[in-house]
Amino acid sequence: MVNTEITMGHSQAEKAQSRERILRKAADAVRDTGLESVSVSKLMRSVDLTHGGFYNHFTSRSDLLAQALERALVEGGKTATASMKPGDAPRSYETRVRGYVSRAHRDARTDGCAIAALASDVARADAASRAVMSKHIDDLIGQTAQSLNNQDEGNAMLAVSAMVGAVLLARVQTDPKKSDALLKSVRDRLLALNHADPA
Repeated sequence: MVNTEITMGHSQAEKAQSRERILRKAADAVRDTGLESVSVSKLMRSVDLTHGGFYNHFTSRSDLLAQALERALVEGGKTATASMKPGDAPRSYETRVRGYVSRAHRDARTDGCAIAALASDVARADAASRAVMSKHIDDLIGQTAQSLNNQDEGNAMLAVSAMVGAVLLARVQTDPKKSDALLKSVRDRLLALNHADPA
């Protein structure tokens, strides 16, 4: 006699593994080539599953994209804090700015902050994906405000906008010298912001 509990447990574990494979592949695709590049049929073929099986794991393509985007944003955040150890003090404003507005981050298109990599995509996406990124933007602004000397939220909004924008525009520039100069100019002004007298 077949033990149905073991069989059901095994099938649930397999389902969870399949879902994880789909989500991992989708998050990689989102980070690498953007939201609109994700094709459900191509994605399912890449993980050796049928197109019809997709709906056993996600309610729609929109649901998949929102979850893949969440994964990409979380992983980008982990990359940004990879050098930190448990118990370390939160990163200073200067460390945050120097790490974000840098050549290394500019060149890490698929490993760096997914806000800088995907904000323009998500601005054209549906409400579910925009809600996912909105939360991460709010978190980044909050963390930046906490690291500022005066903890001013307006200055944090300005800093985050400049950080994300600088990385995005530096990636567009075809002239490496202009790209470096853009990063340096924005970085220097953002660092000075922390020493400016409050208005």
